Amino acid sequence: MATSSWLLLTYKVPPEPAAKRVALWRRLKGMGAVYLQNGVCLLPKTDDHVRGLKMIENGVHEMAGESVILETVALDRFQEEKVIARFKSDRDEAYREFIDKCGDFEAEIAKERAADHFTYAELEENDVDLKKLQGWFEKIRKLDFYGATLGAEAEERLRACEALLDAYAQQVFDAHDENR
Repeated sequence: MATSSWLLLTYKVPPEPAAKRVALWRRLKGMGAVYLQNGVCLLPKTDDHVRGLKMIENGVHEMAGESVILETVALDRFQEEKVIARFKSDRDEAYREFIDKCGDFEAEIAKERAADHFTYAELEENDVDLKKLQGWFEKIRKLDFYGATLGAEAEERLRACEALLDAYAQQVFDAHDENR
Protein backbone atom coordinates (compact mmCIF):
# COMPACT_ATOMS: atom_id res chain seq x y z
CA MET A 1 0.00 0.00 0.00
CA ALA A 2 1.20 3.49 -0.79
CA THR A 3 2.56 5.36 2.21
CA SER A 4 3.67 8.76 0.91
CA SER A 5 1.24 11.62 0.85
CA TRP A 6 1.72 14.48 -1.59
CA LEU A 7 0.29 17.84 -2.34
CA LEU A 8 -0.85 18.18 -5.92
CA LEU A 9 -1.08 21.67 -7.36
CA THR A 10 -2.79 22.32 -10.66
CA TYR A 11 -2.77 25.82 -12.03
CA LYS A 12 -3.49 27.80 -15.14
CA VAL A 13 -2.26 31.36 -15.52
CA PRO A 14 -2.48 33.88 -18.37
CA PRO A 15 0.41 33.65 -20.84
CA GLU A 16 1.32 37.31 -20.31
CA PRO A 17 3.20 38.70 -18.57
CA ALA A 18 5.68 35.87 -19.05
CA ALA A 19 7.85 37.13 -16.18
CA LYS A 20 5.11 36.28 -13.67
CA ARG A 21 4.72 32.77 -15.10
CA VAL A 22 8.48 32.24 -14.89
CA ALA A 23 8.55 33.57 -11.31
CA LEU A 24 5.79 31.11 -10.38
CA TRP A 25 7.69 28.23 -11.96
CA ARG A 26 10.89 29.26 -10.13
CA ARG A 27 9.11 29.41 -6.79
CA LEU A 28 7.72 25.93 -7.25
CA LYS A 29 11.05 24.49 -8.40
CA GLY A 30 12.71 26.31 -5.49
CA MET A 31 10.41 24.40 -3.15
CA GLY A 32 11.47 21.13 -4.80
CA ALA A 33 8.28 20.49 -6.76
CA VAL A 34 8.29 17.99 -9.61
CA TYR A 35 6.15 18.71 -12.63
CA LEU A 36 3.97 15.90 -13.91
CA GLN A 37 3.01 18.11 -16.86
CA ASN A 38 2.50 21.80 -17.53
CA GLY A 39 0.68 23.38 -14.63
CA VAL A 40 0.58 20.17 -12.56
CA CYS A 41 3.17 19.55 -9.86
CA LEU A 42 3.73 17.55 -6.70
CA LEU A 43 5.44 18.13 -3.38
CA PRO A 44 5.68 15.87 -0.34
CA LYS A 45 3.03 16.85 2.19
CA THR A 46 4.61 18.94 4.92
CA ASP A 47 3.36 21.94 6.86
CA ASP A 48 5.91 24.14 5.08
CA HIS A 49 4.73 22.95 1.68
CA VAL A 50 1.07 23.49 2.60
CA ARG A 51 1.87 27.09 3.59
CA GLY A 52 4.01 27.64 0.52
CA LEU A 53 1.36 26.32 -1.85
CA LYS A 54 -1.32 28.43 -0.19
CA MET A 55 0.82 31.51 -0.84
CA ILE A 56 1.36 30.39 -4.43
CA GLU A 57 -2.39 29.84 -4.80
CA ASN A 58 -2.89 33.44 -3.70
CA GLY A 59 -0.32 34.59 -6.25
CA VAL A 60 -2.02 32.61 -9.02
CA HIS A 61 -5.32 34.29 -8.08
CA GLU A 62 -3.63 37.72 -8.24
CA MET A 63 -2.43 36.82 -11.75
CA ALA A 64 -6.09 36.21 -12.72
CA GLY A 65 -5.35 32.51 -12.92
CA GLU A 66 -6.90 29.38 -11.45
CA SER A 67 -5.45 26.77 -9.11
CA VAL A 68 -6.43 23.79 -7.04
CA ILE A 69 -4.41 22.15 -4.25
CA LEU A 70 -5.18 18.53 -3.40
CA GLU A 71 -3.70 15.99 -1.02
CA THR A 72 -3.09 12.73 -2.81
CA VAL A 73 -1.49 9.31 -2.50
CA ALA A 74 -0.30 6.91 -5.17
CA LEU A 75 -2.65 4.19 -6.33
CA ASP A 76 -0.10 1.50 -5.47
CA ARG A 77 3.55 0.97 -4.57
CA PHE A 78 4.61 0.99 -8.24
CA GLN A 79 3.03 4.43 -8.81
CA GLU A 80 4.58 5.72 -5.59
CA GLU A 81 8.02 4.52 -6.70
CA LYS A 82 7.58 6.28 -10.05
CA VAL A 83 6.86 9.56 -8.28
CA ILE A 84 9.76 9.15 -5.86
CA ALA A 85 12.04 8.34 -8.81
CA ARG A 86 11.05 11.69 -10.38
CA PHE A 87 12.01 13.54 -7.20
CA LYS A 88 15.33 11.66 -7.03
CA SER A 89 16.03 12.31 -10.71
CA ASP A 90 15.52 16.06 -10.28
CA ARG A 91 17.88 16.13 -7.30
CA ASP A 92 20.46 13.96 -9.07
CA GLU A 93 20.44 16.46 -11.93
CA ALA A 94 21.16 19.25 -9.44
CA TYR A 95 23.84 17.18 -7.70
CA ARG A 96 25.46 16.42 -11.09
CA GLU A 97 25.72 20.13 -11.86
CA PHE A 98 27.08 20.73 -8.36
CA ILE A 99 29.72 18.02 -8.80
CA ASP A 100 30.79 19.67 -12.08
CA LYS A 101 31.24 22.98 -10.23
CA CYS A 102 33.34 21.20 -7.61
CA GLY A 103 35.55 20.09 -10.49
CA ASP A 104 35.85 23.72 -11.60
CA PHE A 105 36.81 24.71 -8.05
CA GLU A 106 39.46 22.00 -7.89
CA ALA A 107 40.85 23.07 -11.28
CA GLU A 108 41.07 26.69 -10.11
CA ILE A 109 43.09 25.70 -7.04
CA ALA A 110 45.35 23.50 -9.20
CA LYS A 111 45.90 26.43 -11.58
CA GLU A 112 46.89 28.73 -8.70
CA ARG A 113 49.27 26.11 -7.33
CA ALA A 114 50.84 25.47 -10.75
CA ALA A 115 51.47 29.22 -11.13
CA ASP A 116 52.86 29.49 -7.58
CA HIS A 117 50.15 32.08 -6.98
CA PHE A 118 49.85 32.02 -3.19
CA THR A 119 48.22 35.36 -2.35
CA TYR A 120 45.67 36.36 0.23
CA ALA A 121 43.53 37.84 -2.54
CA GLU A 122 43.35 34.47 -4.32
CA LEU A 123 42.70 32.70 -1.04
CA GLU A 124 39.85 35.08 -0.29
CA GLU A 125 38.38 34.65 -3.77
CA ASN A 126 38.53 30.87 -3.47
CA ASP A 127 37.05 31.03 0.02
CA VAL A 128 34.09 32.97 -1.40
CA ASP A 129 33.71 30.32 -4.11
CA LEU A 130 33.77 27.55 -1.51
CA LYS A 131 31.09 29.30 0.54
CA LYS A 132 28.93 29.45 -2.61
CA LEU A 133 29.42 25.72 -3.11
CA GLN A 134 28.51 25.05 0.54
CA GLY A 135 25.35 27.14 0.28
CA TRP A 136 24.36 25.51 -2.99
CA PHE A 137 24.88 22.03 -1.54
CA GLU A 138 22.67 22.87 1.43
CA LYS A 139 19.92 24.13 -0.89
CA ILE A 140 20.01 20.92 -2.91
CA ARG A 141 20.13 18.75 0.21
CA LYS A 142 17.12 20.59 1.67
CA LEU A 143 15.11 19.61 -1.43
CA ASP A 144 16.41 16.03 -1.49
CA PHE A 145 13.29 14.58 0.09
CA TYR A 146 13.99 10.95 -0.84
CA GLY A 147 17.78 10.53 -0.78
CA ALA A 148 18.94 10.93 -4.38
CA THR A 149 21.69 8.62 -5.59
CA LEU A 150 24.34 11.32 -6.09
CA GLY A 151 23.86 13.00 -2.70
CA ALA A 152 26.70 11.13 -0.99
CA GLU A 153 29.10 11.73 -3.91
CA ALA A 154 28.24 15.43 -3.92
CA GLU A 155 28.91 15.63 -0.19
CA GLU A 156 32.24 13.84 -0.62
CA ARG A 157 33.25 16.24 -3.39
CA LEU A 158 32.34 19.21 -1.20
CA ARG A 159 34.43 17.81 1.66
CA ALA A 160 37.32 17.32 -0.79
CA CYS A 161 36.99 20.97 -1.90
CA GLU A 162 37.05 22.09 1.73
CA ALA A 163 40.20 20.04 2.38
CA LEU A 164 41.78 21.37 -0.81
CA LEU A 165 41.14 24.96 0.22
CA ASP A 166 42.54 24.27 3.70
CA ALA A 167 45.74 22.91 2.14
CA TYR A 168 45.96 25.87 -0.26
CA ALA A 169 45.41 28.27 2.64
CA GLN A 170 48.32 26.67 4.47
CA GLN A 171 50.49 27.17 1.38
CA VAL A 172 49.45 30.84 1.25
CA PHE A 173 50.30 31.30 4.93
CA ASP A 174 53.63 29.52 4.50
CA ALA A 175 54.51 31.64 1.46
CA HIS A 176 53.88 34.84 3.37
CA ASP A 177 55.84 33.68 6.42
CA GLU A 178 58.86 33.01 4.17
CA ASN A 179 58.74 36.54 2.72
CA ARG A 180 59.02 38.26 6.08
